[in-house]
Amino acid sequence: MKARKIPSTDSINELARFWDSHDLTDFTDQLEDVVEPVFTRKPTTKVTLRLRPDEVKAVKRVAKTKHIKEETLIRRWVIEKLQASGGSSRRR
Repeated sequence: MKARKIPSTDSINELARFWDSHDLTDFTDQLEDVVEPVFTRKPTTKVTLRLRPDEVKAVKRVAKTKHIKEETLIRRWVIEKLQASGGSSRRR
């Protein structure tokens, strides 16, 4: 039987496919303790937005069809508009 190894890749999709079909407990000898954070969140700032009730209802309806939160939908829209207008806000 061939020895199994955890793939050495930075591809999230490749790793997801691998872990969808493998059990972590089969690879305990290959795991290592990590003491430093691997991922960190970039700081964000809240912005208050006033919408009419019918606008809120429309946003909720669209968000529901996309299976995301209203806040996520509005953030995506703002980022899309900033990118389209050359206002930067590169997704990171």
